[in-house]
Amino acid sequence: MVAIAGALIISTSGPMVRMADVSPATSAFFRCAYAVPPMLVLAWLERRRLGPMPRKALLTAYSAGAVFALDLLFWHHAIEYVGAGLATVLGNLQVFIVAFAAWAVFGERPSTRLMVGTPVVFGGVVLISGVFDSAAYGSDPMMGVLAGVATSLSYAVFLLLMKAGPDRGAGPLAHATVVTAATIALLSPVFGGADFTPDWPAHGWLLLLALGPQVLGWSLITYSLPRQPAALTALLLLIQPMTTVGISALALGERPSVLQLTGCAIIVLGVLYGSRRAQPVLAGAEQDEQVPKTSTV
Repeated sequence: MVAIAGALIISTSGPMVRMADVSPATSAFFRCAYAVPPMLVLAWLERRRLGPMPRKALLTAYSAGAVFALDLLFWHHAIEYVGAGLATVLGNLQVFIVAFAAWAVFGERPSTRLMVGTPVVFGGVVLISGVFDSAAYGSDPMMGVLAGVATSLSYAVFLLLMKAGPDRGAGPLAHATVVTAATIALLSPVFGGADFTPDWPAHGWLLLLALGPQVLGWSLITYSLPRQPAALTALLLLIQPMTTVGISALALGERPSVLQLTGCAIIVLGVLYGSRRAQPVLAGAEQDEQVPKTSTV
């Protein structure tokens, strides 16, 4: 439930980026910069309760922050190219990347279902790209797909690094957020440049983006990461793109074409099929968890 709540909160990220109406690098920077002070307060409170973070955990959080900077920069560009809804769907292909990477890193072996679902999902990506669709939504759907896939790759690495961290939420995320903001500031010239003094109401939307999805949403998700399989977390985060598509249609008037919406449906169904656990729940303690530890992803 914690990961689900976090996913619902961060589903508002894309629409808020569109409402801010600033350059991708600007929105990516300020969503982290505004989030740093409250995150540091939460990390300080956590440190008083649990003690300082180990050095290895700090290095992992710093690495996660650098990768998350790339994730945000690519994703905010995808929003510009193809809209908030489709960009969020494309940015969540990490379900498959996480599942296969978790097999190598954590021993969470993917199932035949997931391997069968992989080409199906990427068929949906092709439909979103507008290759076969003259009515495709977005200023540049193909570039949106490329930026979305790059987002998914960096997002997958970020999730795995955060999962590998300590069993705490605020500290790792606070350190990662500081590094993310600094990295975005350094890389912004490569990604079109950032305006470090945006006008109102842009500041209002970026502040809301920082305090809502970035602080509250990601705090909930980070808390849940070490407590469940990596692929299950990625599956739960699929709530985010579907909710974002709905919000973007209602609030922003985004109208993807029929083929693009078909691609979204294919991606979601493919991921749901590929991530289903085929084995029955085992007896004893594993029944209390509702998801058997010995089952495959």
